[in-house]
Amino acid sequence: METQADISREIAELRGSGGPQPRLDYPPYRSSVLRHPTKDLTLVDPEGVELWAPCFSSRDVAADEADLTIQRAGEPLGERMVVTGRVVDGQGRPVRRQLVEIWQANASGRYWHQRDQHPAPLDPNFVGAGRCLTDDNGVYRFQTIKPGPYPWRNHLNAWRPAHIHFSLFGTDFTQRLVTQMYFPGDPLFDLDPIYQSITDQKARDLLLATYDHELTTPEYSLGYRWDIVLGGTHRTPTEEEGQP
Repeated sequence: METQADISREIAELRGSGGPQPRLDYPPYRSSVLRHPTKDLTLVDPEGVELWAPCFSSRDVAADEADLTIQRAGEPLGERMVVTGRVVDGQGRPVRRQLVEIWQANASGRYWHQRDQHPAPLDPNFVGAGRCLTDDNGVYRFQTIKPGPYPWRNHLNAWRPAHIHFSLFGTDFTQRLVTQMYFPGDPLFDLDPIYQSITDQKARDLLLATYDHELTTPEYSLGYRWDIVLGGTHRTPTEEEGQP
């Protein structure tokens, strides 16, 4: 098994060698070597694909699905937070009625999933998944608990920085984008091959939420703001475009 020193050396050698999107095959991220696409893209009939397009409206997504702190009988443990932002296109125009889904670990760094056997507390009052639709200004908003870091066995003593997964659907299944939002100042950034697979620092910075004191509720929850750009030179890095 590779040591952290081996991973750090590989990251240093690869840093700056890519572009604004994650690399398809990034050796420090071990599973990407086996899982990244190696075949040419297959063209599909767009009309045929659109016959199976998803369609979401306020009738399909309830308002309380955006509050991850009220989904069980009791209140989850951890640091309450609100994360909000705008979903815009490359010209800064709002993307309205966009389905935004999130999933995350709990405050102890454990997912509500049977395959997650990390020996951290499993909060019975926190499922860690929610969704909402953007409004007329392209704004989404979630109330949740700040996730904790967790080990992931990529290499010796490997830990993921705290993050929230985001999924956005377009007008058909081929337009789904998946990415991750991180928190500023995390000491694990330089040690995380997934974060470092985006070798351009300016692009990595686009994945960082910003603390917003005006969004913070006194004596209740902290506020973070994070915008998602779907096109153009400042588009948000996504897993669909390279990261397995």
